[in-house]
Amino acid sequence: MGLSDDIRDAVTTVASADWDVRKGTTVPTTDTITLKNGAVELDAVYLYADMADSTGLARDFTAKTAAKVIRCYLDATCKVIRARGGEIRSFDGDRVMAIFLGSNKNSAASQCALQIHHAVDKITRPILERKLPILVTKGYELKHCTGIASGTALVVRGGVRGHNDLVSIGRAPNVAAKLSDVRNWPHRTYITADVFKMLNEGSKYGGTDGKTLMWDGPFDREVGGEKISVYKSSWTWTP
Repeated sequence: MGLSDDIRDAVTTVASADWDVRKGTTVPTTDTITLKNGAVELDAVYLYADMADSTGLARDFTAKTAAKVIRCYLDATCKVIRARGGEIRSFDGDRVMAIFLGSNKNSAASQCALQIHHAVDKITRPILERKLPILVTKGYELKHCTGIASGTALVVRGGVRGHNDLVSIGRAPNVAAKLSDVRNWPHRTYITADVFKMLNEGSKYGGTDGKTLMWDGPFDREVGGEKISVYKSSWTWTP
């Protein structure tokens, strides 16, 4: 049997099988979902944090310098995500995806995004510019954007035995990923109106009086051919 036959059989098996779906109350791992046709349905909030201009970074600097910048960004971002209760489930170069569950998931994810903003702008970038002055010399400034969306997603395993990972399929992860691609500074955090409606007061308002709205919106934005209502923020939150 040749490779084409192997591919044909694999695709036919997946396309013909019924999903064995169970509702999840915790974020699954690869060993809790069967590779054949297992799936977990989650009511979750998805957060994508994406570093900006990694292409320019790779083009204008040595690989070692670029690697230090990306590693520092991911390390800082992941520390905030874990501290806020998010479960990190995938990396894509300089982008990280996390899942939040529970009754406070919308507020936790939104607070996390504002804390990522602080960690990147107020901690990570100054240290990098001090340790790697060539970044300043060449005019590189570390920036990022975080996108957040809520909804139901189906988590399955994709790949082949021995080489597979979890894949989240649904509107929420797709929208969150698209929002993390927005480049409209100084706003670094974008959430859907559905997420905003579920925020607690402490996640909506800040400032010395605790009464200043930290979010601008709503406004319409096209995401994947669909117009959705979105809020954005330029605020930071000290971790």
